[in-house]
Amino acid sequence: MSPTPADRSAFKPLDGGWGWMVVIGAHVSVGFAYSIPKILSIFFRDIQAHLGSSFSQVALISSIMLAAMYGCGPISSVLVNRFGSRPVVITGGLMCGISMAISSFADSIIYLYLCIGIIGGCGLSFNLNASLTIISKYFLAKRPLANGLVMAGSPVFVSILAPVSQYLLTNFGWRGSLLVLGGMILNCCVAGALMRPVVMPRSLPQTALEKQPNNSNTQSKISRIKTLMTLLDFSLFKDRGFVIYLIGSMLFILGAYAPIMFLSTYAISQGIEEYSAAYLLTIMGFVDMLVRPGTGLVANTKLIRPRIQYFFSLAIAFNGLCHLLCPLTKSYISIVVYTVLFGTSFGMTFALIFECLMDLMGSQRFPSAVGLVTMIECIPMLVGPPTAGLLVDISGDYKYLFLMCGSVILMGGVFLFIMNIYSYHMGRKEKTARDKEQNQNTVENQDLMEMKQTTEVEMEQTEPEAEEIETRGDQCPENAVTLM
Repeated sequence: MSPTPADRSAFKPLDGGWGWMVVIGAHVSVGFAYSIPKILSIFFRDIQAHLGSSFSQVALISSIMLAAMYGCGPISSVLVNRFGSRPVVITGGLMCGISMAISSFADSIIYLYLCIGIIGGCGLSFNLNASLTIISKYFLAKRPLANGLVMAGSPVFVSILAPVSQYLLTNFGWRGSLLVLGGMILNCCVAGALMRPVVMPRSLPQTALEKQPNNSNTQSKISRIKTLMTLLDFSLFKDRGFVIYLIGSMLFILGAYAPIMFLSTYAISQGIEEYSAAYLLTIMGFVDMLVRPGTGLVANTKLIRPRIQYFFSLAIAFNGLCHLLCPLTKSYISIVVYTVLFGTSFGMTFALIFECLMDLMGSQRFPSAVGLVTMIECIPMLVGPPTAGLLVDISGDYKYLFLMCGSVILMGGVFLFIMNIYSYHMGRKEKTARDKEQNQNTVENQDLMEMKQTTEVEMEQTEPEAEEIETRGDQCPENAVTLM
């Protein structure tokens, strides 16, 4: 029998070779995608002074960028399926680099919203999703290691770009800094060029390959429709665990990014020198880089793995408590201690956030779930930092920002912990009811089988008796004739 197209899908990645060059490219691409929205906070004070904007208006720049990065995820996934990772990453690098460069000529805050927020955010989305997708095509057995190296790009680039951005700001101002950063982001195009498409073995026979182009357009349309249906599977809202996870993660995202964006400005308001304030982001990135793999190892132990949802909720609550304690910090040492705790809790949470979703949904429903989650989380991402900045505008004090973010995040952690207890209890109760119903059905089926077998035995016993009676009836007339 000739091989079928399914045989090509059985191709196993090489788990090495050129794949490690792809990991380097993805590391660079993901590093820029996650670090740029955080690094922009270093320029907030100067942008605010030059454009006459409020804290809430300036914070909206990074909020729009993050919302666009997550919201364009489904579009990026469709483009990757259609064209591959290499052109999508190169396009994303061009979009983000050019948007940062032309933002240096901005004369209004709306201009920055459009260029950095929307265009730059969409470019980062192309970089992020395409880089994560191609790793699964190059690696199988070593995929956890490859993904870990790629995701380490986020804290590594935050640690490097924070002092670099402060140096650029001191020597070239915020306009020159954005221009230089735009040129640096163009390195994503080089990173994308490393993402060579995987060549599948041509296992189809020649006749099948000749017939395939006739249906290529139809198949591509069907695949695109299936991709959209997969990314927008609203039936997930019927799943209790998914809804609980979504509410808790939205509360976390609502307060997660504002403390990062205002960390350096808060330190400056406490009398800390600008370079030292910028190094706080470096410290946080370094701690985050160390905590993420350690959290993954702890979460994979026999003790934590079955209780990973509780571990996730405790990590979120820990993050909220850190922000509630931040207003007590006055000296640079105390702010550094807060930054270390903040980086630890932040790294723990983001090391678990998608793993917990996969634990709830399974690998088959995970793409649909992560697509919906990232789209819906755009709302708290867009609302959180500007709301925190508005509190600073109204009160003139940063402590209310940290109190708001800490309270919301702590509420999310407590909500997840309590609702996970309820969900597991209801799950066991429903499982018991299903098992009981299944046992009843099994007993009923057994009774029916026994009745059927009894009926068959009785029929088998009745048939010989009926035949014997018929035989006797047939013999009676013959006897009568003989007597006559």
